[in-house]
Order: sequence, then C-alpha cells, then structure tokens
Amino acid sequence: MFKKFSPSTDIAGSTPVKTSVQRQIRATVLSQWKIEPETLEAIWPKKEGLVHVKCREHISVYTVQAQPIFFQHFDGPFYPTLRILHKYPYVLPMVRVDRGAIRFLLAGAPMMCPGLTSAGGYLPPADASLPAGTVVAINAEGKEHAVGVGILKLGTEEIKLVNKDVGVETATYLGDDLWALQNL
Repeated sequence: MFKKFSPSTDIAGSTPVKTSVQRQIRATVLSQWKIEPETLEAIWPKKEGLVHVKCREHISVYTVQAQPIFFQHFDGPFYPTLRILHKYPYVLPMVRVDRGAIRFLLAGAPMMCPGLTSAGGYLPPADASLPAGTVVAINAEGKEHAVGVGILKLGTEEIKLVNKDVGVETATYLGDDLWALQNL
C-alpha cells in the first residue's frame, strides 16, 4: 500500500474526526485488535483529537498530533503503523517468516505459505488458530520487532494444510514510505 507514497502527491486532504465518529472508531479498534482500553488510551488518549488524512487509492491514515497511528483501506480493518506495533507488540497476533523470506518481505511482496510453515516460520497452534481476514504482525526469524503488518488470506490451519500460494497479504513493512514518515 505504501511502496511509493509521497505526502506531496498522494494526500488529498485532512480533516478532524467528529467526536461521535471517534467513539465508533475506538470501539472498532478495540474489537479488532483485542486489546485493553488502557492500551488504546496510551496509544490514542481520549483528550487528543484524531485527524483523518485521505490518501490515494482509498487509503485513510489516522493521526494524533500529526503522528500516524493506524490506517485503513476502504472500509476494511484498521492496521496499526509499525511504529505503534514496535511500542506495543502485543496489539496484534503474530506470525513469523523464515530467514529466506525476509528480503521479499522488505520489498513489499506478500508472504507465501512455505515461508510461514518452514523450520524458521511460526503460526499459532491449532487451539489458538486465526481465521482468514485477521490483521497480523509479521515477524522475521532472528529479529526482535515486527517487520511488517498484513492480513491473513487463509486461516492459519489452512496455511498449514495447503502450504502454497499467498498466506499473508502485506499492508506495510519496514522501510516503506509510511515507515519513513514521522509526521503527516
């Protein structure tokens, strides 16, 4: 989404979000990310106004004090930015790719099932399986912090069974243009 993103050409405008809409967004984020209200309060204090930055290709970036905290494509799920994910790594469930997939991930490619099921990869166990459409943090073998955020195209159990094709569609990754932006 943010492979070639330039604030000067890709931003259509920004508007403050109404308080009633902020409450709806807060409730949606709490249900999607499965976090405690205190964590969301630390990320986005209630007293701080949320600003909606409209971008090309129907991407919405939401900022607090000009810092991007999460984004959304069309009316899809809310994705946290990598900077938020590095501060609060527990806000999303985690999957891990092996060392061989790191260079492809850092180029913005979707993560293939074999990279998730190999010896260096990790998927949650069967009792904690994730359904398709879940927003996940993408970690890399041997790395401490998440290197990407994506959405599962298949459920984790289905990834283990099929073991081919795209497993996670990458939304943002370390080194893309959203990562480069400190403020909007």
